[in-house]
Amino acid sequence: MSAEKPRGAVTASDVAQLAGVSRSAVSRTFTEGASVAPDTREKVLQAARDLGYRVNFLARSLKEQRTRLIGLVVSDMDHSLRARLVDSLGRALVAADYRPFLLPTSRGEDTRRAIDMMLHYNVSGAIVTSDASPHQIAAECARHDVPLVLVNKAEMGGRVANVTQDTGAAGRLAAEALAEAGCRRVVLARQRLPSYTIDLRCDAFVAHLPRLGLELVDTVFGEAQNYAGGQEAGAAFLARRPDADGAYCANDFLALGFMDHLRRHGVSIPRDLAVVGCDDIAEAGWDAYDLTTIRQPVEALTQATLQALLTCIADRNARPGLTTIGVDLVRRNSTARS
Repeated sequence: MSAEKPRGAVTASDVAQLAGVSRSAVSRTFTEGASVAPDTREKVLQAARDLGYRVNFLARSLKEQRTRLIGLVVSDMDHSLRARLVDSLGRALVAADYRPFLLPTSRGEDTRRAIDMMLHYNVSGAIVTSDASPHQIAAECARHDVPLVLVNKAEMGGRVANVTQDTGAAGRLAAEALAEAGCRRVVLARQRLPSYTIDLRCDAFVAHLPRLGLELVDTVFGEAQNYAGGQEAGAAFLARRPDADGAYCANDFLALGFMDHLRRHGVSIPRDLAVVGCDDIAEAGWDAYDLTTIRQPVEALTQATLQALLTCIADRNARPGLTTIGVDLVRRNSTARS
């Protein structure tokens, strides 16, 4: 079989000619589940390799009104938990024979352009992990009959699926960790910007304190739930010097900045102040932080999200509702006061 590559884009007809088979045999070879004789398949595959031929799945799927593209609307990729989740979702989609289509956004950004881009590609579904307005995205996806899954976002109802962490358990476990560390007077370090899951778990934390004999003596704020926000919250803590022996930080990213700022100014953790975070990002386990935290299981979030999406794709009348994923406490030295 000689392989002089033709000029221009290689077509299925070129492959058929080189392999000495029909055009339909080439099509069947590259169609999952189609019947084709083993020797014919090998001839076609060898010709395709020789010519550098690749099936244009996008063109084929558009013809079939089924792209198998999934829009992934994401933001805050500097947050390692968000990055891990997006990586896990992308890999799970590829394993399920879908093609993730990344749409980065920023908080407060007008998402209309990203939504238009996603819908122009006739996506088979969409997943939102960002802080972009889920209401706007949900409305457009509903109007164009695009299945949608929201991760750690407020419920939309109807045909929108929601997958979220157990925020009540996260707040309760954080309070219990501080109580187990012998704390009695605690501080809440959190962000000013609204965040659906963070706000709920902070509320749950505060609600459980009286049941454990703990007193909330102050709440300190940073602008956002990131390292800079943690430093700002740490500065507020040092300026006010509340009589506290424990602190719950809204998430691990904020906790890292909070801890670094306090330690630079002579506060010993956990001797002077026990600290608990939430998320169990990779950095939380680093020796420099050794942070007690509440773990969000990324793989469980991924699998629940994928299952909800596939359910909605298979049945356009499905009402998937809410899936809640459990969390667990990871004890480390930031609360080891004894």
